[in-house]
Amino acid sequence: AVTGARFVLAALRLAGAALRSPGSCSFEDSACGYQWDYAHLPWTLHGEGHYISVDTSYEGEKAVLYSPDLYSEEWSCVRLIYQIATTSETSPDPTRLSLYLRQEGESFDRLLWSAKEPSDSWLIASIDLMNSTKKYKLVLEGEMGQDKSSSIAVFEIKITPGYCIECDFEENHLCGFVNHWNPNVNWFVGGGNIRNSQSILPKDHTLNSALGHYMYVDSVYVKHFQEVAQLISPKTTAPISGCLSFYYQLKQESSIVFTVYLRDMSGFYEEIWKTDTALSVDWALAEVDFNAPYPMEVIFEVAFNSAKGGYVALDDIAFSPVYCTNQTGTPFNPANAGCNFEEDLCNFYQDHKDGPGWSRVKVKRNVYRTGDHTTGFGYYLLANTKFTSQPGYIGRLYGPTLPGNLQFCLRFYYALYGFFKMSGTLAVYIFEENHVVQEKIWSVLDSPRGVWTQAEISFKKPMPCKVVFVSWCKSFWDCGLVALDDVSLSLGSCQAADLLLHSPGECTFEKDECVFTQKKRGRGSWHRRRGPTPTSYTGPKGDHTTGVG
Repeated sequence: AVTGARFVLAALRLAGAALRSPGSCSFEDSACGYQWDYAHLPWTLHGEGHYISVDTSYEGEKAVLYSPDLYSEEWSCVRLIYQIATTSETSPDPTRLSLYLRQEGESFDRLLWSAKEPSDSWLIASIDLMNSTKKYKLVLEGEMGQDKSSSIAVFEIKITPGYCIECDFEENHLCGFVNHWNPNVNWFVGGGNIRNSQSILPKDHTLNSALGHYMYVDSVYVKHFQEVAQLISPKTTAPISGCLSFYYQLKQESSIVFTVYLRDMSGFYEEIWKTDTALSVDWALAEVDFNAPYPMEVIFEVAFNSAKGGYVALDDIAFSPVYCTNQTGTPFNPANAGCNFEEDLCNFYQDHKDGPGWSRVKVKRNVYRTGDHTTGFGYYLLANTKFTSQPGYIGRLYGPTLPGNLQFCLRFYYALYGFFKMSGTLAVYIFEENHVVQEKIWSVLDSPRGVWTQAEISFKKPMPCKVVFVSWCKSFWDCGLVALDDVSLSLGSCQAADLLLHSPGECTFEKDECVFTQKKRGRGSWHRRRGPTPTSYTGPKGDHTTGVG
């Protein structure tokens, strides 16, 4: 009997290995074709504990682990179960785990994800992998930082076809979905035919069986009026739009509100679906158009009014890149709302009633003046030129109409010349469709003279609106020049855009030298610095990224 049991166990293990998708590994008895780079720290395989780890017991900066060659024409999701353990709370150079994509024929690895938060137990990261026709490897890099004693453990790498926001709740990691803990009402795993399970339904939707699993929330522990339970999806890591669908059951005796929200990284909530039926005895399908151009979480929220409210069950969350309803019109492209003014004003315009406030100009650069910001030899916009400067003069430049209910990041470069007092000489307003001023969202306070300086503004409005640049001459005695160039608009907040991973090999030198290194430092070496170059009339007054970086 024992031999038979061993045989069954061995057969199950082999079946598990056969079912495992390429690139997936739970590090039970092997590293599944993953190899470490012997030029760096070694990884240790702990077969009994089912994990692979690296720690500071060896001298070295980092450990590198790379997968066998992988190939995926379909969109897929990488789930990484890991733990970072350190002794120090904060460190200027913390222990970090990063995941890179190494595509065939590319010179640089592309950073997909990175984490440095230590924890007492394992965490799960979900990373969307866009479909590609190229072969690739996944590269895990553990940097040990300055901590005296630290370790990184990886328990499982799992690559599944589909999107990271999809889930059937059949696996114990729940696809990275988490319950927002509440003392009274919470989402629980139901089903699985477990004796002590609080199963409220005889069958799940995935397997249509008592062995299957689903998520549910019950009003039995409700203590206060309007108790809320939230189930939160992993954050999207790539822009996606299409149809989000899920199955649910709802039984209510007093009012239950079941709502689905999108939440962006600034904490803005947007309701995308709400239940409109009082009772669904069997599993009901819900479908909703879903648009996540920047990182977002999907939140399934149930609000109860009393302990006799009832329950909600949820299963089989799925996503398709095709909208549920026939979408009319073309999706908004933020590139159409920017301009470098090299050819014309793009989609910007001036009101003829205002007069010619902004002129498109080109200047020959020399040691006393810079050219445009785009190339140094091109065009930019100049307000308050000698043809228009008069006391109290205001010049307005209107941008194209932007759709409502989207988070935007506006970035542009400006330079000021000849003003005694700079504050308020350039401002940015939001106008509603009919040219009604809604609010001022930015104005210049102080800035280095004659240096292209970057400004960035995050905003979100419920209604369609326009961005308007306003230059102002306060008096005849204090009327200088205002220059504007390289206006760009992106989706998501500017903070979220800063967190986005730059293309490999790009570097602005704001934080460090990125992937660039010097062979040796001597008299002819490169130095990272801010402001003007040390010798007069040789080189810029400020950096190119922000003007003050």
